[in-house]
Amino acid sequence: MREIVLDTETTGLDPFTGDRIVEIGGVELLNHMPTGRTYHQYINPERNMPKEAFDVHGISEEFLRDKPVFASIGQEFLDFVGDARLVIHNASFDMKFLNYELKRMGLPELPMTQALDSLAIARRRFPGSPASLDALCRRFGIDNSSRTKHGALLDSEILADVYLELIGGRQPDLVLTTGPARKDGIATDWRPRPRPVPLAPRLTEGEAAAHAAFVAKLGDGAIWRKRG
Repeated sequence: MREIVLDTETTGLDPFTGDRIVEIGGVELLNHMPTGRTYHQYINPERNMPKEAFDVHGISEEFLRDKPVFASIGQEFLDFVGDARLVIHNASFDMKFLNYELKRMGLPELPMTQALDSLAIARRRFPGSPASLDALCRRFGIDNSSRTKHGALLDSEILADVYLELIGGRQPDLVLTTGPARKDGIATDWRPRPRPVPLAPRLTEGEAAAHAAFVAKLGDGAIWRKRG
C-alpha cells in the first residue's frame, strides 16, 4: 500500500479570503515503510507575505519571489501523489488549500476520502490529551529539536514517524496471527517476499559431522532420524 505523508505551509488560514500555499512537503511510504522518495516545493503565493506567516515559517517574500507559482507545479504534484492515501495532520485544512489551488487550475480535486487524518487518529487513541505534532513527538520520544520553524518537508518527515507510532510502531504489519484487515484500514495484505538469493549455509563441515555422530548415538528413535 502506497501512502504520502503530506504537509503544506500557507500564508494564513483561509484560501477563500486570499491566503495561498507557500510550501508543500511529502514523504512516500510503502507498506508503512519510508522509501526515501520525497516531494518538496516552495511556491510563490503571488501576494504579500503577512508578518505572522513569516514568524511561523521563516519564509520571506524575497525568498519566494523567484519560486514557481502553483499553476506551474500543480500537475507535477498530482502525478507524485497519484492515488496514494494522503496522511495529513488536520487533513481538512491542507485539503481545503490544495483543492482550492487545483480547482483554480481546472485540475481534478483530491477527494477527502483519499485523506487520512492523523490528528483524528491521535484524538481517538488519547482522548483529552494534547494531539499537536509537538505533543505527539513528546509522547512517542521522537526528536523534533530541529523544528524551530514550521517547514513542510521537515514536518512531513516528523509526521511520518508519529503516524507509524500511532498505528502500532515502526513495523505495524509484523504480527504472529493471520486474519482480515482491520476496519480502520491500517492492516494490509502485504506479505514478505522470498529471498532472491538464498543465504549461504553457516554450518561448517566439522559441525555437521559432530551433529551426525551425536545423532547416531541416540539410536533409531531419535527425532532427527524420524524427520530425515
